[in-house]
Amino acid sequence: MNITSLTYLLFVLVLWLGAWPVRATRARQFLFLLASYAFYASWGLGFLAVLLASSLLNYAWGNVLRKRATSKVLWAGIGLNIIILGLFKYLPAMCGSISLGLPLGSVLRSIVMPVGISFWTFQALSYLFDIYRGEEENPSLLEFCLYMTFWPTVLSGPVTRVSEMLPQFRLTFKPSWDDVAIGGRRLLTGLFMKVVLAQLLGEGLGPGEGIADGFDKIASGWGGLDVWLLAVGYGFQLFFDFAGYSNIVIGTACLFGIRLSENFDRPYFSSTPSAFWTRWHMSLSFWIRDYVFLPLATLRRSFWWRNLSLVFAMTIFGLWHGATAQFVLWGVYHGMLLVAHRQVQQLRRRWQTPWPSYVGTLVSWSITFALISLGWIFFRAHDLNQTLTMLGAVLSPGSYRHLALRPNLYIVTSLVIGGYFAYSVVELLLTRWQNRPALQRTLWLLSPFYYAALIYLIVVWSKQQSLFVYFQF
Repeated sequence: MNITSLTYLLFVLVLWLGAWPVRATRARQFLFLLASYAFYASWGLGFLAVLLASSLLNYAWGNVLRKRATSKVLWAGIGLNIIILGLFKYLPAMCGSISLGLPLGSVLRSIVMPVGISFWTFQALSYLFDIYRGEEENPSLLEFCLYMTFWPTVLSGPVTRVSEMLPQFRLTFKPSWDDVAIGGRRLLTGLFMKVVLAQLLGEGLGPGEGIADGFDKIASGWGGLDVWLLAVGYGFQLFFDFAGYSNIVIGTACLFGIRLSENFDRPYFSSTPSAFWTRWHMSLSFWIRDYVFLPLATLRRSFWWRNLSLVFAMTIFGLWHGATAQFVLWGVYHGMLLVAHRQVQQLRRRWQTPWPSYVGTLVSWSITFALISLGWIFFRAHDLNQTLTMLGAVLSPGSYRHLALRPNLYIVTSLVIGGYFAYSVVELLLTRWQNRPALQRTLWLLSPFYYAALIYLIVVWSKQQSLFVYFQF
């Protein structure tokens, strides 16, 4: 069941109406669990079997860990989750590059990765970590299965934690009209971002005029400007797609009176790499920070160890997306950016710059924007050879005289990205006076609400839906 389909919206509406007469907390939890299983089963009964097995295994292991909270029991639980994740996510890809016996190799390569396995595996791990730390709130089996399978988050997050979801599952179902208004607006805004803006960048106005074609079908080589356009354009395509998805699921949960963690907070307004990673895929960034970086960094106080822990944590971030050289390099690249930013901060404390603060902020934002965008080449390129070719074009002054991409791609990408920045600036200015009714109405009219509904109903439902980009992770 695609979350951008009419079927999904009807599913949410029927469930919302059905939940109203259910007042008992346990009955409502059971209803939500059945709905979540039905939603996830629409992607495959085999996928549901894996999710159910993981839920039961982690709940049982959590009980063992609660009685015997030792590092050995914790690491055993971590290992079991990594084995399940590796079996479905990494082993088939590895077998594709290794020569194995025909029957065995064929079987292993045919394994299909369950949708969202990376996300709900991280949720299971956080449950075990919190028990080990003594911070966990002791859910029942029903509550834990609902936590693992909650339909708005089960496909691609946001990555949640038991401590934030369990109290909400135990509340009486009484969503306010504010919940409905906010949830509806977030849902429709997400549809506009994902279905209209992301697809417009990815597919373009016509054949061969989208970001995907720019990466996939260039035979004559890229010019330096071409590579920059593809890097920036893909970053925004991924942002609109993933932030749009996040808005849809956060809005859906809000309709039921449940608040989920934010996943994006205008990341492309960040003026430093550190700020970017507190505003991009926030639920996963904070998971990596809390459960990987901080435990490692506190083992030693030396300067080099803290920086090494930072690079290692970002490498894990890259590996989470896939066991390929590009993802590893992408993680290392961002780890090195964060380390470099720390060094620049120390230098700035010693030597004060003579120019005004707003000039320094603008320069810092420009450098951050360029470096973050360039990093998407590692993330999107097909292989290491293509990555090196594209980066070589960026570093070659002569390549900037050559343009291989179609003019419409330059025009559409510039208009979409420029429009996003313009809208965001206007929204930020208006929210400073959000208590004034006239400006509140203006802000509402400027939102993508009406445009999303109109374009979505007229254009999108008449065409085949494209899958969410992050499903491959």
